[in-house]
Parts: sequence; structure tokens; C-alpha cells
Amino acid sequence: MMSVMNQRMKKANPVIIILFVAFFAGLVLAYSNHFENAFHFDDSHTIVDNIFIRDIHNIPLFFKDSHTFSSNPLNQSYRPLTTSTFAVDYRLGNGLKSTFCFHLSTFLWYMFLCILLYLLFLNIFSTAVQHRWNRYLALFGAAWFGLHTANAETVNYICQRADILSTLMVVAGLVLYAYLPRLRNRYFYLAPLVIGIFFKEPAAVFAPLLFLYILFFEKEYSIREGLTRRHLLASLKGSLPAFVITLGMGIFVIRMQSATYTPGGLSRIHYLLTQPFVMAHYFMSFFFPFNLSADSDWRVVTDFFDERVFAGVLFILAMLAAAYFASKRQETRPVSFGILWFFVALLPTSSFIPLAEVMNDHRMFFPFVGLTMSVCWMFGLFLIRHEHQVIGRPAFRVIMIVVPLALLAGHSYGTHTRNEVWRTDESLWYDVTVKSPHNGRGLMNYGLTQMEKGNFPVAQEYFEKALILTPYYPYLHVNMAVLKDALNEQSEAERYFKSAIHYGPNNPEAYYFYARWLSSRGRNGEAVELLSKTLQLSPAHNSAKMLLDKIRSVQWGEGDISGNIENATGHTAEYYLDLSLQLHKQGRYRESIRACTEALRINPEYDLAYNNICAAYNELKMWDRAIDACGKGIRINPSNQLLKNNMAISKLGKAGERAR
Repeated sequence: MMSVMNQRMKKANPVIIILFVAFFAGLVLAYSNHFENAFHFDDSHTIVDNIFIRDIHNIPLFFKDSHTFSSNPLNQSYRPLTTSTFAVDYRLGNGLKSTFCFHLSTFLWYMFLCILLYLLFLNIFSTAVQHRWNRYLALFGAAWFGLHTANAETVNYICQRADILSTLMVVAGLVLYAYLPRLRNRYFYLAPLVIGIFFKEPAAVFAPLLFLYILFFEKEYSIREGLTRRHLLASLKGSLPAFVITLGMGIFVIRMQSATYTPGGLSRIHYLLTQPFVMAHYFMSFFFPFNLSADSDWRVVTDFFDERVFAGVLFILAMLAAAYFASKRQETRPVSFGILWFFVALLPTSSFIPLAEVMNDHRMFFPFVGLTMSVCWMFGLFLIRHEHQVIGRPAFRVIMIVVPLALLAGHSYGTHTRNEVWRTDESLWYDVTVKSPHNGRGLMNYGLTQMEKGNFPVAQEYFEKALILTPYYPYLHVNMAVLKDALNEQSEAERYFKSAIHYGPNNPEAYYFYARWLSSRGRNGEAVELLSKTLQLSPAHNSAKMLLDKIRSVQWGEGDISGNIENATGHTAEYYLDLSLQLHKQGRYRESIRACTEALRINPEYDLAYNNICAAYNELKMWDRAIDACGKGIRINPSNQLLKNNMAISKLGKAGERAR
């Protein structure tokens, strides 16, 4: 069957080519108003404030250090290829002046995914039933997925391109496996799996999806047959290399994950209780994507006997029963495969790992590949079974064309509308306040857009509403402090800054904004201390680096920095550290080292002084001395990330020198 399939793929089909061109034209039209949409939400710490993406030469570092993924320590997961795409877009777009390059590259990957979905759907449909309409059904499925309104939540959300890229790699692996059977013993189909996990962890579900593909379409077993030992082992044999690679990559990614990273959720049990109903919500959103929200206000279910738990469990049982019965016949196995795809793709986000949000619309992207496959094939199988009636009656032919086109047109309109919602922070977060009125973060973010416009009364109204819902949210306290400062309520501003640090002791933004306020009040000494803490928590925090440089340039004029360090007596170790940084900025690296030596004479346990010595020796390409200095600092403070980063640069430089 596979050889027949490959022969048919070689035949050119002008109609399909024309329809593909029409589909891509429609896709471009649907997304034509999104290419200048703003950065939103997590884009701030993964792109806007992430200094590492500003130099394309940092790409090798992305694979060595997960701290480069985000300026927020809590979000520093290991996704080096995703960060690499940001660095490339930053370079091509000449910085962050425009989001066009970021959106364009995401969109191009998305179009490529739609092409691969056509190939995957065509293969699976033709394996179930050989029919001349399969090409059109596969194209309809790819177009439906491409234009689906819910997918606009992922396409517009730049940092979540990781969902698109990891899904693309899973589909690419299956396409390679299906269309190149002679090369399976060389394991080329596993390359996308490895690449996909470097984009985002959910690509690991490629292994169970490959197992199901082999079970249904190569071994031609039903679920019942596949559960027998002999058939189970036969299906596992073909997918075993994928499971081995997944296990190895999983261990590697966990080891590379930043120690500061946290999924954000609290209770595994409560999160797990909530997910069945969340899955039911995702399923309904596939058919009725009318209440999409960038940040939902759903909360965890805490009661085992909550009616939502029962409703969700009944939904899962009903869907699994449908998959079980659909697997019994070859012609309906694509339906079964698609249903199981939906659940398998949700395992990383809807299982025992508690995430900060119990549901999120961009998580539907990967699972919707399976639902698109199932529903499209159910529609196609109905048409194939009634082929004579469809051909023989003009009214049926019209319906067969008009209904799919109307569906695609409706989704195109919905996508275009959601793009407008994602246009600016104000439009996005206002939509969140309407769709998710009990979301404190959404209320805060909309209030923030009003504060930026100078509409302080409205900003305060939304901040106060948010405080009722999320009283311990550090970002909210930061923004309340900024608002109080704008209203010239300085004592209140400082109180909120301090409470932000109290509720978020590991949140670099709490320290940064307090430092910014202190600097504006002329309290630069305190500000420098807080900025140092910011950079210790988040070495990639570009705004903190810029403010620190600005303060130092005010503290010392370019001509006020003496090269004779010994004459600068009677100062603290902190003074010499700041002096060394200013000297480093001017390229006076040996004098910077001497200033740090004075700091260490006062305080021998000053790890930040060793860090500056290491950085200076790195600039001088004196790698051994740099490694020695960083090593001494790390022994004093093993958690100092700045030292670890500079040590990595030292070792990389030394290795490169040896290679030459």
C-alpha cells in the first residue's frame, strides 16, 4: 500500500496545486493584519528584556545554559533552538524596533507545518481507504487547521512559536517515517524528534504517537488487538528507538534545566482534578472558538465530588470509547488515531505536572492536529460512502463545496478578528478583562496600559480590583508602587515596592523597579545594591544593566576615574567594585582588576569582585587566570549565576584557543 501511495504522490495534480495556492492566499489574507502586532506577556522576559538574544554569536551558549532563555529566573526552561530563532529574528529585524521579522518567521514555519499536515493526512486517509477524494480531504484538513480561529492565539503569541515548531517537528518525523520506509534503519525520522525537544518539551510525545501509527496503519491492529502481548510487542518494536531517544533527551533536558525554573502550580492532585474538564473545554473550543482569552481566570478544582470532575471524566471515557470502537475497522482508524492524538498531545500540560495556569488557549494548538484529522475524516468517509448520491444530485455537490468553504471563511474571519485583539497590550488585556473578569493578572495588565496613557484613576480602579483577587502577586505590588509614585504618594510607593520584594523575593522585577524609583529620588547607593541583586537573579536583565551603567556614569564622569587605584583610599569594597565596573566599561581591564584587588583586600569573601576579575581577564583573553578567578568566586558563592556565566565564557574561549 505504501508503494502505491508514493507512486500517487509523484503524479502532479494541477487542481490540488491551484487549491493550495488559493489556501495559502487565504491564509496570508487572514493573518495580514497581525505582522506588526506587539510583544505580549511572556515575550517581555524571553525577548524584550533578554540581553542574550541581542548577539547572534550567543547561540552556542543557548545550548549550554538555560538561563539564557529568559530574564525571569522562574521561567528559565531549556529551549535553546527557540531562543536561537529569537536571536536570528533580532538580527534580521535590526533589533526590537519592529515585530515584523518575529511574526514573519513564525508565520513561515506555520505555513510549512500546514504543508506537512497535508502529507500526513493524505497518508493516513489513503491507508484507511484508497479514494480519489483523499487529496481534497487532506487539503481541507490542512486548511481547516491553518485557518482555525483558536490557532491565532499561538501564531500571535511570539514566544509560543515553540508550540508551532515542536508540533512541526513531530509531524515532520511522522511524515519521514511514512514516506521513506527504506531509510528507517538509518533513523532519519528521529532527527525531528531531537530538534523538536530543543524547541519545546512536548515534542517528546512523538514516541507514543509513532507507536499508535504503527499499531493502526502498519500492523493494522485495533486497540483491543494491540493490548495483547504479542501484538503490543510487535508495535513497540518499531517505535522503540523513538522511546529510547525520548528517554535520553528527557534526562538531558531535566539536567540542563535551570535550578530556578518552576512550573508555577502548587498541588498536583488539585491540578489533575481540574484537567478532565479543561480537556472537555478544549474539545468544545475546537467546534465553537467563541470565548478565547489570552489569560483565563479558571482556578483549580479542590473537591473530588465537584460536578466538573464528573463531567470531565465522563467526557474522557466517552471519547476513549469512541476511539476504541473506531479502531476496530480499518476505514475508521484515522478517527481513532486523531482522538488519541488529542489526549496524548495534552499529556505534557494536562497531567500530573501542575502549571501556573490550569488552562491556556495556546495549549490547544498541538492537540487540534488530532481533532482536525478525526473530524475531517468522519466528514470525508460520509462523502465516500454516499459518493453516488453526491455525484448524482447537483444539490449535494453544491453543499459539498459550499459547507467547507463557509467553515473556512468563518474561521478566517474569526482569525482576522483575534489578530485585532492582539494588536496592542491595551486591546489584548481589555479583552481578557471581559472574557476572564476574575483574573487578577489580566485586570492588572489592563490597568497598566491605562497608567501608561496617564489615565491614573482607571489604572488604580483596576489595580485595586486585582488586589482583591491576587493580594500576594508581586508584579501587582510593583505596579501599584509605580502608580503611587506617579500620584506623588511617595511613602505609599515605597511601601508597595517593599511589599513586592516581600512577596517575590526571587523576582528580579521587584528589585529592578524599586531601584529605578530609588535612583529617581537620588538614592543611588541603595539603587546600585538592588540592581546588583537584580542581575544576580537575572543576568540577562537588559534594563537593569542599562540603569546600572547610567547610575555609574552619573556617579563618575569619564575623567573622574583615576587610573591610580592606590590613591582612592578610605572607601568600601562596594566602592571599588563599582569603580571596577566603570573601568571595565571604558575598556581599562587591567585597572578594573586592580580595583577588584582592592575590594578583596577589604573583603576577601567578595564573590562579585572575583566575577569582575574573571570578566576582565576574559576580555584580555587570559583564559587560565579568568578560570582561576571565577573558581575562587564560585567556591565562596556557588549560587552566583554571573560567575557561572563568565566561567562558561572562559572555558569556551580556552577550548577555542586549543582548537586553533
